[in-house]
Amino acid sequence: MKRFIFFVFAFFVLLNQSMAADSSDAKPQPEPTQPRISIFSTSTDWQGLTGMQYSEYRGKFIPSSGLVGRGLVLYYLDGFPCYGLGEGVRIWIGPNNKHDGELRLACLYAPEEIKFTWRNATRDADQAESTGMLICPVKSSGRELTIDLGDCEKGPDWSEYK
Repeated sequence: MKRFIFFVFAFFVLLNQSMAADSSDAKPQPEPTQPRISIFSTSTDWQGLTGMQYSEYRGKFIPSSGLVGRGLVLYYLDGFPCYGLGEGVRIWIGPNNKHDGELRLACLYAPEEIKFTWRNATRDADQAESTGMLICPVKSSGRELTIDLGDCEKGPDWSEYK
């Protein structure tokens, strides 16, 4: 009887070691790493990172007939020290000083230069691909920004960035 118990005990010990060896040999294969692309706005951290307070700035435009043509659609491109506020990032400027929309920005301080994406289009034109970047110097008076479109510089068209 002692031999039988010893045999059963040895059998279970060997079986347990065999199962443990199988589980340690079957290591999971690491999955191939995929590059992660993370797109997020850093603007929400600027105030915390700099210790400066946001203020709202509003922009007005001095049209340039050479640039406006039948109409000019501008979209503000977020960039330090400002980010666009809601509906205040799209502006249409037309002939005869007509305009639709208002530039509204939250800034840590008044910018000296801002960038827009632009395209020529009529007032009610659908949103479509823009032409390129427009880089404009800014004059400030308090919380008012003035952008003279005649002083803006056209950057390369988007197709030239490739």
